[in-house]
Amino acid sequence: MAKKNKNQTVGKRRLAFPAFSNYGTALKYFVEQGVGAEYVMPPEPTKKTMQYGEMNSPDFVCTPFKHTLGSMIEALELGADTLIELGGPCRLGFYGELQRQILTDMGYEFTMIDFDSLKDVKKSVWIDVMKSVNPSMKMSTMLVEATNTFRMIRYLDEIEALYHANMGFEVTRGAYDKIYREFLLDMNTASSGTDIKNAYKKAKTAMDDEPINKPALPLRVGIVGEYFTVMDKYSNLDLENKLCRMGVEVHRFMNVTNYNFGSSEPKLFVTAKQYMRFSMGPTSATNVKTAENYAKLGYDGIIHVKSFGCTPEVDIMPILSRISSEYHIPILYLSYDTQTSDTGLDTRLEAFYDMISLKKKVLKG
Repeated sequence: MAKKNKNQTVGKRRLAFPAFSNYGTALKYFVEQGVGAEYVMPPEPTKKTMQYGEMNSPDFVCTPFKHTLGSMIEALELGADTLIELGGPCRLGFYGELQRQILTDMGYEFTMIDFDSLKDVKKSVWIDVMKSVNPSMKMSTMLVEATNTFRMIRYLDEIEALYHANMGFEVTRGAYDKIYREFLLDMNTASSGTDIKNAYKKAKTAMDDEPINKPALPLRVGIVGEYFTVMDKYSNLDLENKLCRMGVEVHRFMNVTNYNFGSSEPKLFVTAKQYMRFSMGPTSATNVKTAENYAKLGYDGIIHVKSFGCTPEVDIMPILSRISSEYHIPILYLSYDTQTSDTGLDTRLEAFYDMISLKKKVLKG
């Protein structure tokens, strides 16, 4: 007999999305304001989250699969009855169905909305899916709030990029952290498009006004890599903040705004043909072109991030090495699994920092 999820309530459907960077905030807004359902926010990921995923996943599946599965289990235990799976740009495309089967076999009662399986269907099917969550949902309201949700995602990505570009040079220690935390809280409690705009303007103004002590030619590091791990700070062990605290200006092109709403992977593949005869995966061309752009712009180093065994990212590593050789730019390759430690990462980052810092001093004469 299937087990009821703890704290499950009668009435409104209770939706959840696996913890992934700060994007759960945008999903929460859309579910509550656009669809008119309840949203169950999974807790911040911990070792327990990964243990849940690892214990119930196939042995050789990638770390993001284990991470999201563990987060789904935690959401179900908090009372979620409907899970949202976006699938992500994984070349295998099996996340949703496999996770649904695993959770069903574990005894959970739930509905899964797998958007990856719906990407090629008619618009009417999407509408039916939304109506199944809340039959009284107004389409006009849903469309307006969908627009506000996209705007929120864009603001989340923009403020995060500004934060990582300048946090390492703040005059008052902790000032940027305080602004950023308040911004995330304001977004999490937003209930209208006006709230979203005001939260963005408040954070943008505060960051622009906060004094920084940035040299004319700071150390700049560009980060490329696998879609999930490169964006999720728990998965990459807070990589970007570690670099910022060393006094580095950090840039990462890969985010939902740039990849999903901005650049086109097929078009980028055409411009990357000097390096690639065939597309090697969902984000391969994006990462190759981004790495090349960082090199052309004179960045001091590039860091390539992937989960262990991610085939598309393994395939582009020789190309990244070629870019490194052609433009004389160092590249640090980081591969994450469930056993990757902070201590090991810190050691490698410190060595990389020392190398690019010394190289910059030598070039400056």
